[in-house]
Amino acid sequence: MTGAVPTIALAGNPNAGKSSLFNALTGARQKIANYPGVTVERKAGHASFADGRPLALIDLPGSYSLTPASPDEAVTRDVVLGRQAGERRPDALVVVVDAANLDNHLCFALELIALGLPTVVALNMLDLAERDGLALDPARLAQELGVPVVPTVAVRKRGLADLLAAIDGAILSHQAQEDADPAPPPTDAALHQRARAIARAATLSETPGRRWTQRVDAVVLHPVAGFVILLALMFVMFQAVYAWSEAPIGWIENGIAVMQEAAGRALPDGFLRGLIVEGLLAGVGAVVVFLPQILILFLFILLLEASGYMTRAAFLMDGLMAKVGLSGRGFIPLLSSFACAVPGIMATRAIPDAKDRLTTILIAPLMTCSARLPVYTLIIGAFIPARSVGGSPVGLQGLVLFALYVAGIVGALLVAFALRRSVTKGNAAGFMMEMPRYQWPRLRDIAISLWQRAWIFLRRAGTIIAMTTVILWMLLSFPKAPADSELRQVDYSIAGRIASGLETVVQPVGFNHDIALALIPAMAAREVAVSALATANAIDAGDDEDAMAQSLSERLQGRWSIATALAFLAWFVFAPQCISTIAITRRETNGWRWPMFMVGYLFLLAYAAAGITYWTAVAFGLG
Repeated sequence: MTGAVPTIALAGNPNAGKSSLFNALTGARQKIANYPGVTVERKAGHASFADGRPLALIDLPGSYSLTPASPDEAVTRDVVLGRQAGERRPDALVVVVDAANLDNHLCFALELIALGLPTVVALNMLDLAERDGLALDPARLAQELGVPVVPTVAVRKRGLADLLAAIDGAILSHQAQEDADPAPPPTDAALHQRARAIARAATLSETPGRRWTQRVDAVVLHPVAGFVILLALMFVMFQAVYAWSEAPIGWIENGIAVMQEAAGRALPDGFLRGLIVEGLLAGVGAVVVFLPQILILFLFILLLEASGYMTRAAFLMDGLMAKVGLSGRGFIPLLSSFACAVPGIMATRAIPDAKDRLTTILIAPLMTCSARLPVYTLIIGAFIPARSVGGSPVGLQGLVLFALYVAGIVGALLVAFALRRSVTKGNAAGFMMEMPRYQWPRLRDIAISLWQRAWIFLRRAGTIIAMTTVILWMLLSFPKAPADSELRQVDYSIAGRIASGLETVVQPVGFNHDIALALIPAMAAREVAVSALATANAIDAGDDEDAMAQSLSERLQGRWSIATALAFLAWFVFAPQCISTIAITRRETNGWRWPMFMVGYLFLLAYAAAGITYWTAVAFGLG
């Protein structure tokens, strides 16, 4: 290795802070790709020793053992053993362990140390362990393991210089020795026994304060009380989506109205004025007003994740998911799909069983993603009264939104049950789950994440939604209806004629011309359905100041029955209206067979759900 840049691999259990340490060491000097032949993320970067000599760093996927249970763990094993195609064996290992979970993390550390490579252990998150009343002796831990141990706090960049010095020393020390054969791999029982003994030996003291986590877990992980708490948290979250967003939505609506009025006064009547006022401002603005509700929803999700609760929710769901043929490993990808199905489907790479992974991919679009929220809140705001339920503090609108999310989850479980007994037949596999400590979320991290989510939403509104809206406006505006025509401009236009043809297909489930018009552009992104409705209504209003003064919700109330509105909501619970989701499914399944299967069964479910909802509502006199 003389003269060559040494390659250092970072390995460890999930949630050990390995990626934080990698980011702290490399900064912006990193790149992300996939390993050759497998869809497992490869992060590589560069750092320097104290004297300026360079070193290459690889962040290996989190693993529990060198006996792989997933594609990610197989890559980690192959890299450290020098078997991974296109990847040379690392010159040294940095094993990252969570100071507060030594019993668990030392099992994998002992396996890696036994390989005989130069190894340094990064005793990470030591500050949190000390805060929780756990005092450790790094020197005693190094003595027991036989390798250097360096205390680190990756998120605060503490211990980095000592870690780099220890890596340099380990490599030089190893070069000075004759290569020895690696020790034979210990048995699982011996590993766990040895890990517990080392953890006890390295523990100086532990205060009773650390036991509060166990007391809290006894409640939140209880098979009955835990589910009640989970449902209560979800319920409060959806109530807040309406209760907290009313004022900021009003501010945004007023701002858009002012811009429309200003543009209308400044521009002469014609193509440009119509494009800006009726197309961009009416269409895109109708979507942007829902940004507060999306941010409130993500605020709750981020707080629950940062506090350590989400892993407990996955544990609770594991038993329920096993009953439909899935493992708890699928919970995190499905949870990610509440933000967007694309990262949720990509997260299924960590599921080892191919049939289990495929099933999770196929049901991920049933999770109610943030793109559905504008559709839900528009229709709920227009047709569901803003009143409490039975005089209680529970709002009816929030209750309906909660029911829509639950409908998506129940639908996903039922579909998974059917798929696992037919086209993806197989048994559920268990998985090992490590409970992170409870902690107060860092407000700065929450704020950054919310800003990123807002930027993604606004960028989407300014690109995909804006482009689709402009195209739709042009299709709705041409050809111009003759002055003596009995047809409205919306009906006479190219888009209107296409919608009339589609209307014959969706009319049996209660859909009207407005909905038929919105369904086609919504294939680009679900929230485009809102901008399509807004653009069509703006063109229909024309120069009618009274009509233009009405909100989109108010205009829909006069054109749709409650039965039609409920059917539209039911459709969006199931319909796969998102090209990005279809594209990522094709990439993750290596072909068009499963994406087409997914699109087909979801459209059938959407059509059936809309029809059942509509005719049931009509039977109750809501037609």
